[in-house]
Amino acid sequence: MINGKSWKYGDNVNTDEIIPARYLNTTDVKELASHCMEDIDPEFVNKAGEGDIIVAGDNFGCGSSREHAPISIKAFGISCVIAKSFARIFFRNAINIGLPIFESDEASSEISDGDEVEIDMNSSKITNLTTNKEFSFTPFAAEMKDIIQAGGLMGYIKANASK
Repeated sequence: MINGKSWKYGDNVNTDEIIPARYLNTTDVKELASHCMEDIDPEFVNKAGEGDIIVAGDNFGCGSSREHAPISIKAFGISCVIAKSFARIFFRNAINIGLPIFESDEASSEISDGDEVEIDMNSSKITNLTTNKEFSFTPFAAEMKDIIQAGGLMGYIKANASK
């Protein structure tokens, strides 16, 4: 189960808004995390916390193909992202680094900033605990779910190397 407070954003949140290009000269994930969402919400790192959830509209993670965007979100401590849809390369980069992302049109529309949300990956259900509304999301293929649960593609490969 994933539980957290929601932080709501609109459509077309791009990778430059998630992690501005001016910070891409570092590989320090803590440094990247300290600038997460800076250009769309300058106060994000001061108000959001470990385990919180980003909720957004259509095409989250559009723009450049940098994997720094999902890395900065995960390194900050965001537990997952819920959106109506994700840019294709962001979707794959998020799975590869083990950041859970969930597509749900209804949840994206119905969850408000500050709502308490719970996600059950096994039942493919998102529950807005603030409003007691339940939504479904498209379940992951078994291998993708295993990659997320292993903390990313590298963890998955290591765990399965001896099989």
